[in-house]
Amino acid sequence: MRLSKFLLPTTKENPSEAEIVSHRLMLRAGMVKQSSAGIYTWLPLGHRVLQKISQIVREEQDRAGAVELLMPTLQSADLWRESGRYDDYGKEMLRIQDRKERDLLYGPTNEELITDIFRQTVKSYKQLPLNLYHIQWKFRDEIRPRFGVMRGREFLMKDAYSFDISEEDGRKAYQKMFVAYLRTFDRMGLKAIPMRADTGPIGGDLSHEFIILAETGESEVFCHKDLVEFDAPPADIDYEADLDPIIRQRTELYAATDEIHDVDRFDAEVPKDKQMTARGIEVGHIFFFGTKYSEPMKAVVAGPDGQNAVPVQMGSYGIGVSRLVGGIIEASHDENGIIWPMSVAPYHVGLVNLKSGDADTDAACEKLYKELEAAGVEVLYDDTDDRAGAKFSNMDLIGLPFQLVIGPRGLKEGIAEVKNRATGARENIDLSEVVAKLASEVQSAL
Repeated sequence: MRLSKFLLPTTKENPSEAEIVSHRLMLRAGMVKQSSAGIYTWLPLGHRVLQKISQIVREEQDRAGAVELLMPTLQSADLWRESGRYDDYGKEMLRIQDRKERDLLYGPTNEELITDIFRQTVKSYKQLPLNLYHIQWKFRDEIRPRFGVMRGREFLMKDAYSFDISEEDGRKAYQKMFVAYLRTFDRMGLKAIPMRADTGPIGGDLSHEFIILAETGESEVFCHKDLVEFDAPPADIDYEADLDPIIRQRTELYAATDEIHDVDRFDAEVPKDKQMTARGIEVGHIFFFGTKYSEPMKAVVAGPDGQNAVPVQMGSYGIGVSRLVGGIIEASHDENGIIWPMSVAPYHVGLVNLKSGDADTDAACEKLYKELEAAGVEVLYDDTDDRAGAKFSNMDLIGLPFQLVIGPRGLKEGIAEVKNRATGARENIDLSEVVAKLASEVQSAL
């Protein structure tokens, strides 16, 4: 993509309304623009990151056996009355009426709707197990939206829902999602700590939230050091095998936050030399709630005996996709701007033309731009006539993993300068080798 054809409204000044790093940098880097309180337009750069995160989430859900569909943002209030949650959910739910005065709501979550879909389409235990997910916009009318996309009113979420014939099978479905979440966050360059959590309005007796560590996180996290040292489950993991050992590794070591967990228990149970405190951000939450929705909504299937109607066992599994954009920035930035992990970077390489309009530098940049794109490297080409200092500042701000700098002096010597954004290291590379070098770096990091 040529920057001259791109919408990238970067700014030097910190916006006065931004309280945390990710909000400041997302506004300064031209990723989002506020539409109203807690609601944002995702500009091209931010939208590309949102798509990258969504794709990783999608791939890991598919790998774990979940099936994608797409449910509407507006839901019938009658379904929520049927489950008993319509009046209980509170003012965060946006309730509206259509022209025929039918009660609707802008969905904050989808347990009721997916249960209704299930009971209309699945009739036998032979059609189980089943896990259905979508990546969809949600709305919760926060009383005080703040921190940009970290606590907005409209947000993009992946929510999955499992259906099983027995509690044992339902808990196996829960384990699959637990492991899939570990893989998902690892692929984004994040260390995710799972910890026991309250079930809240979702319900059930089994729940874990996933916390990523970031110096500017919203909660103080207390955890066993070993929790941040595990490797992620491998890509070829057999989801039909016994996953319990992986779960036990990460749940037998106590972790807590200052908001909702017992810090005194942490201090008592974790050896002093293994205690670790940090800041953290919740980015995922999973629940197993059995028949909480299937019984009142009569989501039943014919059991193995062919006669008895059996209420299905259910779980739900959420990942804050748009929240992750802010979370990754909180975990990966410096004083100059964002530092994107390769897997979610909007582009892999920023190509900087130090003398746009000069025939030789223009020709060299055009050649490299086309060759990199052909090699599978995503390039943002700064072909504008801005000053070199402004170009470098912008590249640091938006945080692409590599910067490829082409100028008249380097061309005479047959070299290009490559900067690694994460380390700050600069290297002069022969022009004939730079495409292969960057393509190799990109592929090895994905």
